[in-house]
Parts: sequence; structure tokens; C-alpha cells
Amino acid sequence: MQGSIDNKNQSIQISGTAETVAVAHGHEEHPDLRIFGLFMFLVAESALFIGLFVAYLTFRAVAPVWPPEGTPKLELLLPGINTVILISSSLVIHQADSAIKKNDVAGLRKWFGITALMGIVFLCGQVYEYMHLEFGLRTNLFASTFYVLTGFHGLHVMVGVMLMLAVLWRSIKSADHYSSDSHFGVEAAEIYWHFVDVIWIILFILLYLL
Repeated sequence: MQGSIDNKNQSIQISGTAETVAVAHGHEEHPDLRIFGLFMFLVAESALFIGLFVAYLTFRAVAPVWPPEGTPKLELLLPGINTVILISSSLVIHQADSAIKKNDVAGLRKWFGITALMGIVFLCGQVYEYMHLEFGLRTNLFASTFYVLTGFHGLHVMVGVMLMLAVLWRSIKSADHYSSDSHFGVEAAEIYWHFVDVIWIILFILLYLL
């Protein structure tokens, strides 16, 4: 009887070991490619923006006068403030990533909330600028490219804010949803936000400074 029990326990141990090896082997066969997928998405988005940048620079190069005569000069104060807000928000969202890697869910919520608010302020500033510009979408080629570039970027800012709000909602709904071992949503939102910031810096230089 005792020998039968020992054989049964040994069989269970071997079975458990086999399952563990199978799980580990399966993990090796199917690595987590979500971050890689995110970077591929951002590469595609970068290609779209690069196409717009090249078009803008081409228009500028072939135009005898740029912006066309009669185009009101862009003000720098509000866009400059918006630029400071957006660049600063990259530092803020990084604090959220650092917090969750320490299992500080409260810190994650705080820093993501602040970053989302900064993104909303940026969008409000952009809408305010649109409302007070002295040219419209069809005024001339410069006006058209200005609205397309800034509007397309603004859409990406809106998506970034929505991502952060989604992370906040999931962290509130389930306090243990994000942790130091599982925080893809947090990391993905941060990487995307940094991308949005870099694109804006290029836009600001092209449209407002050059």
C-alpha cells in the first residue's frame, strides 16, 4: 500500500514538473510582443508626420514668399506656453511609470491624473488659438498646412489623454490591475505621450520659429 502511494506521489510530481516545463516552453515560444507592436505603430505614425513635414517644407521651398503675403504673423506667447506644458508633462508621466514600478498605485493615479490634465490644458490652449487666428483653413497654402499639421497633432494629444484616462479608470476599478510586474498599459501610454511631445517640438520649430 505504501509503495502504491509513493508511486502515485512520484507520478504527480513528475506530471507537475512536466506542466511547468511546458508552460515555460510555451512562454519562450510566445514572448510578449506588445511593446514591439506599439513601436511599429509609432513608426507608421512617424511616417505620416514625416510626409506632412516634407510637404510643408516643399511648399516653403518653392514659394516665392513664405508665408504668403498678407498672412498675419503667428503669436508666440500661447504656443510657447503650450510647448512648456507639453514638454513638462513628459517629465510628469515618467513619475507615474516610476511609481508603479514601486507598486505605488496611488502615485500612478496622481501623476497620470496630472499629466492628463496638462494634456487637456494644451488642447484648450490650441482651441483658443484657433478661435483667435486671423486666417482660416482656406485662406492660403500656409493656413491650410498649419491647420492640418496642428490639428492632426491635436488629435494624437486627444488620443493620449484618453489612454491615460483609461489607465486611471482601470487602476481605480481594480487596485491590483497594475503592479511592478504587470504595467504594460502604463508603459505604453508613457511611450506614446513622449512620441506626441517630440512631434510637437518639431511642429513648433517648423511653424512658429522658422
